Amino acid sequence: MDSSTAGIVAIAACAVALAALVVGTVAVVRLRRLRADQRVLLGTGPTEDLVEHAARIEQEFRSLHAYVGDVAARLDGRLGTAEDRLDRAIAFRGLVRFDAYNEMSGQQSVAIALLDAEQSGIVLSSIHHRDQARLYVKHMVNGEPEYPLSPEEIEAVRVALAGEPPPTPPRLP
Repeated sequence: MDSSTAGIVAIAACAVALAALVVGTVAVVRLRRLRADQRVLLGTGPTEDLVEHAARIEQEFRSLHAYVGDVAARLDGRLGTAEDRLDRAIAFRGLVRFDAYNEMSGQQSVAIALLDAEQSGIVLSSIHHRDQARLYVKHMVNGEPEYPLSPEEIEAVRVALAGEPPPTPPRLP
């Protein structure tokens, strides 16, 4: 080994070069990892810095928020329309069979109540006799009949509003 000054300087330079090579290798590996992480965050599109990317994401988020708000407003309007239609649909129904003339013909007469959520609608009565049949219709508005109801019609309205099944008529032998 040469212990001259030139030899010592050469060995020191090799050590410094080796240390620089290690530091450079570590820096390259870290830079590659950082770029890979950046690609995950920023995507593979055109290169932009993190601030530009955050600004673009915020703008897209505002656009998405406006779109969702618009869709929610339209759905709210459609839901209101559907609820209005449902309020006018038949919500309560009741049927009562009875023998109008106390005959042996069975319970062929019927009272039917068809009411909406506001208890408005119609009450139908079909009165059957051996020679004839008659149909009566009475209008109901907010639970009040247009004309006085018969006891069977009152029972049909009660059954409708109670949600009970109609009573089973007795069977004839």
